[in-house]
Amino acid sequence: MVAKVTKDGRIVLWEGASLWTFDVLPAGADTPNRMHAHHAFQITLSAGGTVGIRTAEGLVPGPAILIAPDVLHAIEPEGRIALLFVEPESRDGAGLHELLRGAPVARLPEMPGAAIELAGIWGRPPAGDAELARLGRRLLAAVLGPASGGPGVDPRIGRVLDRLTDGSEGEPTAAEAAAIACLSESRFSHLFVAQVGLPFRTFLLWRRLMRAVEQQARGKSLTEAAHAAGFADSAHFSRTFQRMFGLPAAALRLSPPEK
Repeated sequence: MVAKVTKDGRIVLWEGASLWTFDVLPAGADTPNRMHAHHAFQITLSAGGTVGIRTAEGLVPGPAILIAPDVLHAIEPEGRIALLFVEPESRDGAGLHELLRGAPVARLPEMPGAAIELAGIWGRPPAGDAELARLGRRLLAAVLGPASGGPGVDPRIGRVLDRLTDGSEGEPTAAEAAAIACLSESRFSHLFVAQVGLPFRTFLLWRRLMRAVEQQARGKSLTEAAHAAGFADSAHFSRTFQRMFGLPAAALRLSPPEK
């Protein structure tokens, strides 16, 4: 992850993806940006600054770079940048896999207007989380092209999503969710992936990560955020976060939107 000194860090997560934004200070007061690998696809975008991705094969310059999961790399940023992380098991992850065509990293075509849209994140008043999530989805759709997106959610899966949103009875197991959908567990699992783009258990994991990050942004400690989100403890949360994003959750330095 970005090991240099940053300010105005923001992060917003939605099912299967997240958008991170940083203003990276000039070199000189930084720590080494070590090579790392993580479970997600990563799209690195300039938001007015400069950025490159260094791998064992050399430096790939920005302003837009896609890197595959589990590829050792280091980010070389300065100024405002944005990172889009996408779960490889998701439908969008499958699209990014096709886009890379087996390559570990690729420089993407320039995205007209992306830097201007991203620059608005640092405006006043700052963008809210819902607005950032919409921006992240638009950027991801622009990378994937016209093939991105899909039909509306099947009503049977919709009932499960409504139950999760309600949250009054805790998270259902896969068997309980299948019963809500009036499907066998096997059929439910296949339909959920087809409709939502993530396996059911992965979907639940992303929801927990979202809740934990939201709690951290509100000033909660790592342990408090982990427990509030349903992780067994802060170590479990941090291990999961490291696997997804390449750094421990304790390294997050977030600036919540002003009210």
